[in-house]
Order: sequence, then C-alpha cells, then structure tokens
Amino acid sequence: MAPTVPQLRTLLAVVDSGSFTGAAQALGVSQSSVSRTLRALEEDIGGALLDRERGNAPTALAAEVLPHARAAVAALEALDGSVRARSGVPEGRVRVGAVPTVIQGLLPGLLSVWAARLPKVEVSIFEGDDDEMSEWLETGMVDAAVLVDPHPDPAGSVLIGEDEHCAVVRRDHPLAGERVMPLRELLEDGLIVSMGGCEAQVRRIHAIAGLPFETRQRVRELATLITMVQEGVGVAIMPRLGEGLLPATLRMLPLEPTVGRRLVLSGPTTRAWSPLATALVGALHADTP
Repeated sequence: MAPTVPQLRTLLAVVDSGSFTGAAQALGVSQSSVSRTLRALEEDIGGALLDRERGNAPTALAAEVLPHARAAVAALEALDGSVRARSGVPEGRVRVGAVPTVIQGLLPGLLSVWAARLPKVEVSIFEGDDDEMSEWLETGMVDAAVLVDPHPDPAGSVLIGEDEHCAVVRRDHPLAGERVMPLRELLEDGLIVSMGGCEAQVRRIHAIAGLPFETRQRVRELATLITMVQEGVGVAIMPRLGEGLLPATLRMLPLEPTVGRRLVLSGPTTRAWSPLATALVGALHADTP
C-alpha cells in the first residue's frame, strides 16, 4: 500500500524531534498513536524505518524514504498554503533554518517583525550548519533558510544582515585588552575551528593574511568550540553575531585582517516556494531600501 500523508508526517516528526514523545507533542496526538502510525507505515513499506535499540535512529531504509517523504509533505503544505493565501491573510506554520549565530543575533528581531506583520503565521526554527541550509531547503525539511554568502543571491531572496569575523579569547589572555587582535598573534595560542560552519571564511582570512591554515583542534559543534576556548585549549574565530553566545569568561575582539559575511533569507531554488516563505520574505522587504 502507498504511504498516507499522516504516516509520512509522523515519520518526519519522530526523526526531526528525535523521540516518539516529541513527535506526539508536535503533532498534537498521543504517543501510542505515533507508535501505531509508524508501525503501520513500516508494514506498508516492508521494513523497519527506526532502530529502536539505537534511540530510534533512522535505518538505511529510512534514509531512502525520508527525501521523498519531505518532498511530498512539503508539496502538500505548499498547496495548503496557496489555498489559505487566497483569503489574503497568510496563515499556518512555516519552518525556517538558520545557523546558531544567526539564531542568537538576528532571529529574535525577525520574529518580532513577523509576529507583528504576520500574526497568523507560526514560525518554527531549525538550527543547523552553513552547509545544511541549502540541502534542507531543497529536500523540504525547511520552507525558508538564512543562507551565508550565497553566490548569487537566489531570486526573490532578501538580505537580512551582515557582520564580520572576530577573535575569541579568554578574558585573562595577554591581549584581551587590546583594541584589535592581529591574526598572526592570535594563532600563537592554537586555533580551534568548528567544521560545522565558518571554516571557509576562516580559511579566507588566513589567505588574506598570507598565513598557512593550521588548527590545534577541529570540532563539530559551536558550543564545543566555545567550551574549549573557555577551558584554555586554544582560541577561535567567530562571527560577531555570536557574541551573545559567549560566557562572561570570554571576550570577542575585532580581528585583523577579517572578512565579512552576508546573510540572506531565501526559499528553495529547485521547487516552488511555500506561500508562507514568500510572506516571510515579503514582510522584510518593507524594511529594505
């Protein structure tokens, strides 16, 4: 039998929330209902989609099913949004992807604008890495995303912010009181780089300075990077928007040389935009020159 839309929504809810409990809360149903629906889907497809012994991790079969499930659900949600949009008042839930520093530094203000201009639109935030944003857009995991330095800017997108990369050191660092941190002197303490984002820009900064790109530690999560700097393992380079993520024991300093980054809110490029994604961008166009 072909999977039903409720079955696909349930699968996505479990995978995205990481648990049956989270999926039940997201869908507004009981946990037992989530379990029954998943079991029925697995019977229809002919195999296990979740490994119950590994925290409900997606199986190899699920990896094949998920892109199609996301595309199907995204298409249906776009259709539903189009129907609702005919009333002239955008209404419904829209998913927005962004990197941690954008969520910290820009999204609170954007959420306030959207709440005022689109009162019937519920915005759900999905946090990820730079490299995940485009993929999430095209697979339908999110309806809109904040892209970092897209080339070129996607049609219909809007520039929502710009910032530059800075040095991050402990407050007891010998140069913590300086006005500017030279890259060459920063590197003497060993650089920690997050592979989940900003590495391309950090490499560019090294190239501009004519210095080899060398790291002391490479980590996945930005939170891990911050903790390691706090513990004295090394120093880091982060976008200025991430300053609010730093504990009181760390300080952010202007870096010399540095590079900036452009932050662009966009919908997908390989499929039709959700009307709600269009509404989000349109609400911000009113504030752009």
